[in-house]
Amino acid sequence: MELINLTVKDFAALTASDAPAPGGGSISALCGALSAALVEMVANLTVNKEKYQDYQEEMSEIITNISSDRQALLVAVDDDTKAFDKYMAALKLPKGSEERKAAMQEGLKEAALVPLSVAKRVCTLFPSIEKVLTHGNSNAVTDAMVATMLARTCALGAIYNVRINLSSIHDEAFVKELEGECDTLQNKAVSEEARLLKNISISGF
Repeated sequence: MELINLTVKDFAALTASDAPAPGGGSISALCGALSAALVEMVANLTVNKEKYQDYQEEMSEIITNISSDRQALLVAVDDDTKAFDKYMAALKLPKGSEERKAAMQEGLKEAALVPLSVAKRVCTLFPSIEKVLTHGNSNAVTDAMVATMLARTCALGAIYNVRINLSSIHDEAFVKELEGECDTLQNKAVSEEARLLKNISISGF
């Protein structure tokens, strides 16, 4: 069963159930996909509008490129759950066996790499988010603001999922490398959201 083929109602119900997945990792990836979708929407609401003729090329480029990010982040919704399932399968191997220990470590690594790729992908959206925030259709500025917040949520949620898995991985070099990447991505997501929203001036904000 692919999560992304569920209705929104069924996806929410499955998340709310006692099933271990989808969990925070899949939800984080979904936030990223929705962030990309909102950016794409604002660009579509801007392109071919005379008022924004100076930004036609910019918006067209966003429309052309960001759909691949949206699709990749949607795929990651299922990839995160599949990685978790792989780790759970390792737990069913005979306790104390070397096979189980190795499978668990491989499962943990994959469970860390999938959300790391999500965090990396969503952090590439910030330049496009900034463009639709500053040059996009002003009637959709709050949509662009939601895209900004969703991107940060996606990044932090994914990073926290990386970190929780790293705490059980014995490969010190692997852990050190991913911790460094997480630090960089986390700082970027937090600072970009704060910078972008601070510079948006609309009534009530």
